[in-house]
Amino acid sequence: MVAKITEGVKVTVETNYQPEYSNPANAHYMFAYKITIENLSEYTVQLMSRHWHIFDSNGTVREVEGEGVIGIQPVIEPGHSHEYVSGCNLKTEIGKMSGTYTMKRLADDTSFEVLVPEFQLICPIKMN
Repeated sequence: MVAKITEGVKVTVETNYQPEYSNPANAHYMFAYKITIENLSEYTVQLMSRHWHIFDSNGTVREVEGEGVIGIQPVIEPGHSHEYVSGCNLKTEIGKMSGTYTMKRLADDTSFEVLVPEFQLICPIKMN
């Protein structure tokens, strides 16, 4: 598990390899990641968009951008959190992801970037 705090917003990431959705013989490795976004600030914030960098150990780099996360733009009150689970497929057994969330303070409509800490995507067999 990794975590990072930016402007009072803490992002924590946990990852899991998904063997039931993977097919190593066809270079398809599926990973799930659970993200917890905690609002440690005194302002209500809303997650507006995401921007991911996905790195595969074969040198492939992908970028994914879009509104919200898993189809929603959650509003997070001070002292509260939002949690979601999503997934990523790789062509190799090892990779990593990092990115940013564009957040908005609802009190004054100020936008700011929250860093998502870099996290590893590693098949358990590679951890021996």
